[in-house]
Amino acid sequence: MAQIHWFPGHMKKALNEIEAKIKLVDIVIEILDARAPLSSINPEFEKRVQNKKRIFVLSKSDLADPDETKKWEEYFKKSVDSLLILNLNEQKSTQIIANEVKKLGAEKHAKEALKGMKPQPLKTMIIGVPNVGKSSLINRLAKRSAAGVQNKPGYTRGEQFIKVNNDFILLDTPGILPMNYDDKTKAINLALLGSIREEILPNEDLSIYLIKYLNKFYPEALKERFGVTDLSNFEIVVQEICKRRGLLNDYERAYSLLLKEFKDGKLGRISLEHAQ
Repeated sequence: MAQIHWFPGHMKKALNEIEAKIKLVDIVIEILDARAPLSSINPEFEKRVQNKKRIFVLSKSDLADPDETKKWEEYFKKSVDSLLILNLNEQKSTQIIANEVKKLGAEKHAKEALKGMKPQPLKTMIIGVPNVGKSSLINRLAKRSAAGVQNKPGYTRGEQFIKVNNDFILLDTPGILPMNYDDKTKAINLALLGSIREEILPNEDLSIYLIKYLNKFYPEALKERFGVTDLSNFEIVVQEICKRRGLLNDYERAYSLLLKEFKDGKLGRISLEHAQ
């Protein structure tokens, strides 16, 4: 597979604006998909936010392998100020994040109090690649549809400050991908998670990769979902999916079905990366 490049003009503009506004921000919340945390990290962000207090949120933890997530927790908590493992669809997740922001901002508020100042709202920036749950989190924090939400990458546009409560306000940003992917596995992982548009990588290539991966690490997943007993042959697996779902050997529909059911967590709790 050749080097994968997908960096639309609006992403380049948004990255420039993030760089311009980062100096206004006290805390950066970076959302990563718990199923592939390393692939979810955008090096372009890392270059720009290193000197800020940071919260890593491993989102979609309900879809990830819990054993692997525990390993990722150990891996990340040594390198960031705070690490949270959350299902952002749960209402309690917003309060957990709000409490963590307040905790990290306590030092700043203490300095303001010493100067006789009224504590100022903490300015927080939320960043992440497309489709990791960023917009859904923002809407829950703001208790309204402040940011557009669609289940496709690159939907959110522009930047806006949103008041969450008297303690902090946040800056919404679009999901931004790296300019290119030298590591094709990371690109495949993001495509499987829905962070890269479907037309960038062929469904057949993604399906081949996914079936091989499941055969190696989660052999029961396809057996339980589709009744597949022989995972060693890609074509046999696809034929079995077609047979089970009445797709009349329509491989393209089988690819789409397989990828969607993985993305939606219907194949079980599966992680695409393993912490060392």
